[in-house]
Formats: sequence, C-alpha cells, structure tokens
Amino acid sequence: MDGITKLPALFGSMVFNEETMKEHLSAASYNAWKKCITDGTSLDISTANEIAEAMKQWAVEKGVTHFTHWFQPMTGVTAEKHDSFITPAGGGKIIMEFSGKELVRGEPDASSFPSGGLRATFEARGYTAWDPTVFAFIKEGSLCIPTVFCSYSGHALDKKTPLLRSMDEMSRQAIRILRLFGDTQTRRVTAQVGPEQEYFLVDKELYNRRKDLRMCGRTLFGARPPRGQELEDHYFGAIRPRVSAYMKDLDETLWTLGVLSKTKHNEVAPSQHEMAPIFTDANTACDHNQLAMEMMKKVADRHGLVCLLHEKPFAGVNGSGKHDNWSLGTDTGKNLFKPGSTPSQNARFLLFLAAFIKGVDEYQDFLRATVAFAGNDHRLGAQEAPPAVLSIFLGDELNGVVESIIHGTAYQEAGKRTLEIGVDVLPAIPQDNTDRNRTSPMAFTGNKFEFRMLGSSQSISGPNIAMNTIMAEELKQFADELEGSSDFQADLQKLIRRVFTQHQRIIFNGNGYDEAWLREAERRGLANLASTADALPAYTAEKNVKLFVDHGIYTREEINARAEIHIENYVTVISIEANTMIDMIRHDILPAVSGFGEELCRRAERKATAGVSNRYETDTAREVGRLTDELLAACEDLETAMGRRPGGSREAMVYCHDVVLPIMARARAAADRLEALTDARCWPFPTYADLLFSV
Repeated sequence: MDGITKLPALFGSMVFNEETMKEHLSAASYNAWKKCITDGTSLDISTANEIAEAMKQWAVEKGVTHFTHWFQPMTGVTAEKHDSFITPAGGGKIIMEFSGKELVRGEPDASSFPSGGLRATFEARGYTAWDPTVFAFIKEGSLCIPTVFCSYSGHALDKKTPLLRSMDEMSRQAIRILRLFGDTQTRRVTAQVGPEQEYFLVDKELYNRRKDLRMCGRTLFGARPPRGQELEDHYFGAIRPRVSAYMKDLDETLWTLGVLSKTKHNEVAPSQHEMAPIFTDANTACDHNQLAMEMMKKVADRHGLVCLLHEKPFAGVNGSGKHDNWSLGTDTGKNLFKPGSTPSQNARFLLFLAAFIKGVDEYQDFLRATVAFAGNDHRLGAQEAPPAVLSIFLGDELNGVVESIIHGTAYQEAGKRTLEIGVDVLPAIPQDNTDRNRTSPMAFTGNKFEFRMLGSSQSISGPNIAMNTIMAEELKQFADELEGSSDFQADLQKLIRRVFTQHQRIIFNGNGYDEAWLREAERRGLANLASTADALPAYTAEKNVKLFVDHGIYTREEINARAEIHIENYVTVISIEANTMIDMIRHDILPAVSGFGEELCRRAERKATAGVSNRYETDTAREVGRLTDELLAACEDLETAMGRRPGGSREAMVYCHDVVLPIMARARAAADRLEALTDARCWPFPTYADLLFSV
C-alpha cells in the first residue's frame, strides 16, 4: 500500500470514531448517541451498555486488555488509572466485560491531585464522567475514555468541565446575536481552535548528563555558544535526517489517534521545531494538544532524543510558545470572523469583531493571567515572543475600517464617504496583510484571532475558557441592548461605533518590542503585568470572578482554587530550580572550577621555574578564583534565602520573585563566566554548543 492510500486507512485507526460506531452499533443506539451530541440529551443505561460492549469488542480485536478514564486534572497534564476487562467466570476462568456503568463513570482516588482547597484530603474521592462529545481511543494497549473530573461535592477538579461550560455559554449568547440578523438555521456556534506547538529536540545521552534539564526542564546554567540563531539559517531550513525520522514517526503516531497533525518545520533557534494541526472544535483541540505533547516526548525517546517543551530551555535563543488560533464557527458552516460578501454578513462580522475587541480590553488582565507561570516569564518579551502588554493587531485594511467607523471618515475604497454598517460591503481584507506583525500578543489573521502569549508546555484549556467566556459576556450585553431596539440598523451602527471608540486603546499595529510602546501603553492605561507574580492576582479580581460566576463557568470557590493552584505551582517551580541550582553549584561546578584553578596554579609554578611565560595560567587562575568566590557567595545567599522563604503561598510567590530569582541570576552570571574560562575537559556537563548542535 503506497503512502497516498495508506494515510486514510491509518488516520483514526485507533479511534472509536463515528464511522466505527456506525459499524458496531445498532441504528437506535447510534442515533441516541447523535442526539446526545446535538441536543445534550442523556443516554439511558441500555444504550450505554451497548456502546460499552461495542467499544470493548472493537478494542479487544486490536489487542487491548485494559480501559482507563482519561482526564485532565489541574496539574496541566493528563491522568489515567487502568483497569482490565477481565471478570471471573468460575472454574478458574475469566471473561472480558465492560459495562455501561464503567463507561460513563469512574471513581479514581483524587487525594494527590491539586485542588486549591476544594476538598479535604479525607474527602479524596473524585469522580470521572464520560464526555461523549469526543471519541475514545486506544493508547499503549488501553482503551482511553475522555472524561470530566469532579469532586464528591460536585466541584470541577479538571480543565475539561469549565471548557465545556464556556463553549455552551458562548454558543447560547452567539445564537441570540445571529437571530437578530435573521439567522434561524444555526443551532450551535462552536469555538474552533488550532494550537501551533513549538518544541526543542536534544540528544538523550547529553540530556541525562544535565541535572537541570532532568529536574527543571530548562538549563539553569550555560554560556552562550559561538553560534546561535544569528544566521537565521535554521528557520524553515532543510530538516536533518534524525529529526525527519522523528517527525515522520510522530505524524504517524498522532494520525492513528485522530490528531490532525498538518505542518512540521524547523523553528528559529537551533534544535527548535514546530508542529501545527488543522482546526477543530475547542474541546477536541485541547484533548489533541495534550495527546500531542505526550506523544512528542514518547516518540522522541524511541529515537534516542528528548523533547523539551519548556518555554525557555536555553537562554539567549528563541523560547517556545504555542500560538492559539481561535475563531467561531456555526453548525451551518459559517466562520463568524470572516468578512462576508454581503452588507448583512459584514455587519454581523463587525459586531462580533467589536465584541472581541471590547472583551480583550476589559479583561486584558485576566487573559494575561491565563498564560502566567514560571516558565513563560523567561519567554514573554524576549527573542520574538510577544510582550507582556495585551494588545490587538488588526492589519492595515481592517484597522482602516475601524478608524473610518470611529471618525465617520472615508476609508480606502474609492467613492465611499462613510461606511454604512449593514449597507456597504467591506473592502477586501487579505490574510497576509493581517499577519505581518509577529510581535502582537493577539493578532487578527484573516478569519481568526491568534493568541500568541501561550507557553509551549501549558494546557490550552485556560486561555480558551477565558476567550469563550469573555466573548459570551460581550455578546450577551449586545443582545440585551439590541433585542429591544425599535430601529435595529441605526442602533447597530451606534453600538459598533461606540464600542470601537471606547476600546480603541487596545488596538496597536506597531512594534511591540519598542520601548516607546511600553510608555504609550502606560499612557493608554493598558496593564503591563511583566511577571507571574504581577499577573496572578488578576485571577481573583472581583470583576473577573464575577464574569465567570455570572456565566456559570466557575463557582467562586472553583476560580479561587485555580488561582491558589497557579500560585503554589509558581512557588514550587522556583523552589525546585533554586534547590537544583544549589546542588549543581555545590556538587558539580565548584569542585570542577576549584580543581581547574588548582591545576592552573601548578602549571604556572612549573612554567615560572622553567622561565617560560605563565601569563595565561596566572591571569586565568586569578579570574577563576575571583569568580569562584562570587559563585560561592551567591550559593550561600541562595541557601539562606530558601531557608527564609515564607509559608503563605502569596507571600512566598512575591518572595520568590523579588528575592530568590535575583540571587539565582547572580549565581548564573558567575557560573556562565566560569564556563567560558574553564578547560572543556574539566567542565562537568554538556555545553550549549553540545546540546543545540548535536541532533
């Protein structure tokens, strides 16, 4: 079978998808499942039993022995507990069984998952419930059933539950708007997402010799190599054979799991690469991105490689992000962020655009908080990553349209004095024009918005929950205002003009790296939350809590819990990095440079006795000694600082940012200078040159 005919058969071969369900289910059960998806109806136990039996039979035919409820706790990664299909049948025999009850509900122990105080340890029981809107799949010999995860008291303990809530709420409010435009056909509006995934590949043997990479996922030390990304020859360059073999294996692995892996290429930094999928609904996209990150690591291991998903594994070169491409699509096939060919379609587009602009402006602090964590602090604002200030880039044509609406002036199309919303057709908006500014945190790219602040390791659920909910809020306000209008066309024009005028401060089409932009952003009143410690308090700002509580996405307890988990994670990550740094300084770097300094002194003495110049040895030994003292002092200060870290999580977060991180920076500066001076055979672990150019 050649590649062209093989791929369609390969794709989704390990997924209990719609086609497989048609083959294995009765028409009645298949239709009941479809009704469950489209109308939100529940499945009766007899239908659940038939689906479970069909799933089991299909999985067993493929050699599967176990099943697991696959869920996404608030760790940011996935979790699974595996049970076999075996059931005693008497006489020392077994049969393979899987019931509807086991399909729709599980009870994994939840005591060790972070909950932010939502339940006490003695109330550890958590419950998983099947999410029938996404397909079950086979992974490593187990049938994986995507599920939600909640506590005994009903609190959401996962990332999927609030995502599903936000998708439903956004759809409800969007339908209200569509009805105002005479659309009686659309029954659901779905957030469509395509997350681009950046990553680094390094040699496994070299990785294993770096304690910081193993413990922290990033290098805590490392002098810059003679060559980095300056030649810009790696970006979109020819893919090396070892990487190409990995990418081929990764694609095929993802395709069997139904993941729409589409694009692969080299990224800007040496050893950095990217995978991008085709758009799908936000729920499936989040599941698939979690699968993609897991498979990236496992496939790398098969090739003697390690996949690094940390946002900044190497200082001085590009970090890794995850561009979250987000749009809204109807079940009738319309993209609501694509300007249409009729005045009515363009009026609808402008209203949805106004809602998005207003929402990003009003909730810029919360959007920033959704991408705030220790790893991303090293990336945002550096080497082509977006700045920490939220702004929206629209491109020349669309920005011209917005300006013309605000000021009531002519726009580019000849012969037009003003743009009459709902009467005139918009000028063409080429996609390449809107995608030129790569420094923008939030860019309109033709028919979608690209949120570029996400870190490569994070779950995309949080940012998408936020965008869905923010959009729901703004659409609700618009619907409340317009549903009672006696002159819809006139009131629509007034509303759009008012919103663009009041929220134009969030629109910025210039260079986000320019220092002048930070001053301008401050003048406009935009938030500059430079670090995680600055951004996370926005999680529990009253206006943000009210947004999610009012729309039923989180309870007040659930959003407070998530804020607490993010804060605890930040403190834990910084603490692990600080303790790893101390360990490496004490056990690796200081012994190595001390021994090298001693060797230099012996060589200098021998040369002096022989009457040979020893300037290199004496000057280098003097500098090594000075830097060694500097490094030791920083290490001692770091040990003291860690011993004094406050107990409260919020106090500890501020302390880690204000006290611990500056000492770590001092220690690194001394160590990196020592690396540049030390004989390569004496340095205790692989260098940046080794790591970045070995694959």
